[in-house]
Amino acid sequence: MSNKIYKEMTDEELKKKLFDTKLDYKKMKLQHSVSQIENPSQIKFARRNIARMITELKIRDISI
Repeated sequence: MSNKIYKEMTDEELKKKLFDTKLDYKKMKLQHSVSQIENPSQIKFARRNIARMITELKIRDISI
């Protein structure tokens, strides 16, 4: 997802998406440690999306 999508979301939507993405990220890490997952680059993309969401939330906190 791009940063534009995160900027258009409300705070509650962004927090919900962040929670869900973190949960998926942990599941992918566990699955990858037990057995090889089909596309290991998904882990990298999930980690980057989490960072983007956290950054957007911090920007909003500073703006207010």
